[in-house]
Amino acid sequence: MRYLLILFLCFSTVSSFSQDSTSAKTPKTVKGTIISSSTDGSLSEVNIVNINQVVGTATDDNGEFEIKANANDTLHLSYLGYKSIKVRVTNDWLKFGNTEIAMTELALALEEVTVKQLQLTGYLAVDMKQVPIQSNNRYRISGLYGKAYEGGQPNIATKVLGAIFNPADFLYNMFGKKPNEMQKLKKMKEDDEIRNQLAKRFDREMLMVLLQISKFDLDEIVNQCDYSKDFINTANDLQVLDAISECYEEYKVIQRSKDRKKRKKNKA
Repeated sequence: MRYLLILFLCFSTVSSFSQDSTSAKTPKTVKGTIISSSTDGSLSEVNIVNINQVVGTATDDNGEFEIKANANDTLHLSYLGYKSIKVRVTNDWLKFGNTEIAMTELALALEEVTVKQLQLTGYLAVDMKQVPIQSNNRYRISGLYGKAYEGGQPNIATKVLGAIFNPADFLYNMFGKKPNEMQKLKKMKEDDEIRNQLAKRFDREMLMVLLQISKFDLDEIVNQCDYSKDFINTANDLQVLDAISECYEEYKVIQRSKDRKKRKKNKA
């Protein structure tokens, strides 16, 4: 009888530990209400993204939201005309429920812009030289399928020559050093709410937050992945996400091929 009791206690302990471990890994949900710090009124359609879980949502007409989260997850809140903020999920928040969060309105000011007029002389040959010319020439390297480079960019010769000797080098500088962040691309593409939010945005802020990269690095990734300046300047954030995702998949194929060749060389 004693042995049966000990055996029962062991099974109970293992079962309890298993349940606790499972519940710890399964994201819970937090609720909140977002208001304006200046008016105390609720804000609807505020974009909310859990950076850790890579899920998104938006506030309803009453400024309320609910999103999957665990303790210590970070929520990124953004709203047009207001300063974006990051909020850490705490155990108390998970335990006690709805929390009120205030967002601060941005002070918008027009910057002074100086427009330089063209001093026309009336002579076509002279006036034509005053018109700024923007070149969108693209150069393609034989043997590198699907890869092209725009003329007029800084260090264009270095990029092209580097790609000739090792096509994966310039992608590794961006992707290889941040594999965990880049793996979030798949989750971002699968979350409908995040995709809907990105389709309405052109500021790249949410992409930078989720991927943990700077605006310069983000533009450089798209640029080096065979997308033109016009695309970079006009695409919405969802289009940029899809472009980076496609390029990342190409990079992984190139990198795997490179690793196989290296292993074969070492065996030989």
